[in-house]
Amino acid sequence: MNNKQVLLASRPTGAVTESHFRIVESAIPKAGEGEFVVRTHYLSLDPYMRGRMDDAKSYAAKAEVGEVMVGTVVGVVIESRHEKYKVGDFVETRSGWQLYGVSNGSGVRKLVADYVPLSAYLGAVGMPGVTAWIGLNEHGRPKAGETVVVSAASGAVGSAVGQLAKLKGCHAVGIAGGKSKCDYVVNELGFDACIDYKAGGLDAALAAACPQGIDVYFDNVGGPILDAVLNQVNAFSRIVVCGQISGYNDPGVLTVHNFRSFLVNRIQARGFICSDHMDLWRPALKELGELVHNGKLKYRESIAIGLDSAPAAFIGLLNGKNFGKQLVKLI
Repeated sequence: MNNKQVLLASRPTGAVTESHFRIVESAIPKAGEGEFVVRTHYLSLDPYMRGRMDDAKSYAAKAEVGEVMVGTVVGVVIESRHEKYKVGDFVETRSGWQLYGVSNGSGVRKLVADYVPLSAYLGAVGMPGVTAWIGLNEHGRPKAGETVVVSAASGAVGSAVGQLAKLKGCHAVGIAGGKSKCDYVVNELGFDACIDYKAGGLDAALAAACPQGIDVYFDNVGGPILDAVLNQVNAFSRIVVCGQISGYNDPGVLTVHNFRSFLVNRIQARGFICSDHMDLWRPALKELGELVHNGKLKYRESIAIGLDSAPAAFIGLLNGKNFGKQLVKLI
């Protein structure tokens, strides 16, 4: 058996295509002293990876051309020379787009495989869930009775944001693309309303769904949706800037035309990265794990099969074709 890896072949200047990736095979790595080898079960695909493909200043190091694409996985230890990890342990680690990876234990999380489904450790009980928890609680600071709006509401982060807001007694409104996604957000996740931005009439729909205005907006997309929200926000509202996926392939769409609203409504806007709050991961993961285990936090997954499918699945994610958390199943 060989290891299979997806490398960054070249840097995109616009939309990502499969030509920007290269799939290669190599020998399965061996564990050195203080290391262990992980066989990947699931690979997480996330919007932040698009930024890592660029040679530009960002909050994290860029992916290098010719190297394995960055990414978080969950898998099982198959060889170990590390005192804290033994063969058969399930772990979350950042070994990237490949079947087998080596770790020295840095940044690794040991998992309880039968507490929640293994794949959930990459979604609702992983980085997306933590992102929702930190962004909402630390920067959105919603109070019971307030209106919380979240874009990309059927995605891994947005779906958690709305459900956590409902648990706090808020009026939760989602924005998603397509009737099926909106129906899921309301009927399965329990949001009070969900607006299909593809249907047109976004301003009127927002006004109808948020009769008391908007107190917290959790922004995952930027662009025209942000401008529409700015027409409905209340004084002293909070905008949590988590993602700008609408402009990852075309930054020109991210121009804010309604910037005056920030002054008129004395808006507090805060961009954040969940890795800036490592002290909050433990309480966040504890609560998220309990909620998923007890069936109080629901999630959905789009699962591509086999590493060869990763580039196409990632491109689909950037174009909104996923429904829920995008994963690649490798075993």
